[in-house]
Amino acid sequence: MPGAARARRPPRRKRFGQHFLHDPAVILRIVHALAPRAGDHLVEIGPGRGALTGELLAYAGCTLDAIEIDRDLAALLRERFSDAPRCVLHEADALQFDFTALARERGGQLRVAANLPYNISTPLLFRLLAHAPAILDLHVMLQREVVARLAAQPGDAHYGRLGVMLAPQVRVERLFDVGPGAFQPPPRVWSAVVRLTLRAEPLFAVSPHYPAVVAAAFMHRRKTLRNALSRLLTREQISACAVDPGARPETLTPQAFNTLAQALDRARA
Repeated sequence: MPGAARARRPPRRKRFGQHFLHDPAVILRIVHALAPRAGDHLVEIGPGRGALTGELLAYAGCTLDAIEIDRDLAALLRERFSDAPRCVLHEADALQFDFTALARERGGQLRVAANLPYNISTPLLFRLLAHAPAILDLHVMLQREVVARLAAQPGDAHYGRLGVMLAPQVRVERLFDVGPGAFQPPPRVWSAVVRLTLRAEPLFAVSPHYPAVVAAAFMHRRKTLRNALSRLLTREQISACAVDPGARPETLTPQAFNTLAQALDRARA
């Protein structure tokens, strides 16, 4: 009965940033974009009440591992999918989860689907990239502005640290926007679904100082590189990389940032 179902529904926990996707049309668009194939090893992060989980389980020949941190939602999911042997529920924090071990256990790379909580989306993306060899691709829902930052190119208004950091390892394809009404409760912002495909080989050999150079450059994005990187590289060192010291960080390609990082490698060798 609907009333009984509502009574069993666990309370929303604000600390987990929970906005439950419930629009069937949006759910189907995500699944169609993912296009599961027999033999795929699917991973759903934050299944919530299981709306997307149920659709993923409809694809035969795939394994599905669902990672849920909320113990009450985990109990609900265990009850709802108790007769689904291909679904393994992990009551765990995705920020601490060992995706490499899971891929080893499954015998192949993972395909991740998720409606990521906005409050942990960036650290969770970096957590997943730390396990890049174990992951084939990600189809994730993020705040629309975050997707814009991921997909931005040099010179774009949204181009910045996040996109530059992910560029060596990931190909980004923005898929579609999702309005607040697709969620319960509705968030105050729009969302977007993005496909992140892990590169078989990095776009370039990433310098150990790449993160430090990118972080310093975008800490004050309106500064010139000469000023933003003054604690790391001299004007002469920047010029020697065929980079204009008077340029703004948002005009540089990821490869140019890596060239600057390699200069720092040599300076500190």
